[in-house]
Amino acid sequence: MDILGYSSYGWLPSALYLVLLLVLSFKAKSGVESGLSSGLVQAAIFVILVIHGVQLHDSVFTSQGFVFGFAQDLSLIAWVGLAFYWFQSWFLPISSLRWMALMFALICAALPNIFPGTLISPKAVSDPWFKGHFVVATVSVGLLSLAAMHAMLMSVQDRALHQQLAIIPNGRLAHWLEDLPPLMTMESLLFNLLYVGFALLSLTVFSGLLFSQTLFGKPLVFDHKTIFALVSWFLFAGLLIGRWRVGLRGRAAIRWVLSAYTALLLAYVGSRFVVEVILQRT
Repeated sequence: MDILGYSSYGWLPSALYLVLLLVLSFKAKSGVESGLSSGLVQAAIFVILVIHGVQLHDSVFTSQGFVFGFAQDLSLIAWVGLAFYWFQSWFLPISSLRWMALMFALICAALPNIFPGTLISPKAVSDPWFKGHFVVATVSVGLLSLAAMHAMLMSVQDRALHQQLAIIPNGRLAHWLEDLPPLMTMESLLFNLLYVGFALLSLTVFSGLLFSQTLFGKPLVFDHKTIFALVSWFLFAGLLIGRWRVGLRGRAAIRWVLSAYTALLLAYVGSRFVVEVILQRT
């Protein structure tokens, strides 16, 4: 059944993510992955990403107009985050992020089937500037989502190194942590993600001023989304300036990342969730 242009195979990406996670769970019990099996997993992720991406495009940019909501936003963020993981995993030692990225994508891909979103603008589909802004915004939040998952992974690794986590010897968590790169390498990877994500977020925030004029007839609308987006931008900017000037790192840097990302989620997802689910407004 189609709802506002949503295709009938909306549950397919979630089902495929679930199957892949189950396969990976069984493989984890058998020991270390071979090069061939790792390549097959990468190929499977790519195929699912393509299916998920096509389904997202068809459900958001419909013949009736631009259909969107908090669920579509989360699904897009998860897709972009997983796509960045897939690309970078060929060159960087970030395989430990795979479980988190796939689980996040599994949950978020299912949400649009439960919360179908609303018709935002019939004209947006044919507006290339709006599409460009929308793509940059989605990519920036998706990349910063991957950075936030990376920061959470670093937090677990840091607590384990300082013996603040009770870890069963030879357990799955112990082996998982042993496969992680050193914290210094993890930190370097984190800030590489943040540099690119912040550059795109800056482009999103400031180009959004132009689209406010186009879509709402006002140069800037100081609603909850705008305020939280600016708070997030200043927090990420403060983190990168602190890194540059005083070498901000470790737990303090992780707290900055997670605080800034929380504000970003409140801007792009939280405001829509309140309007659509709690207030039930279109």
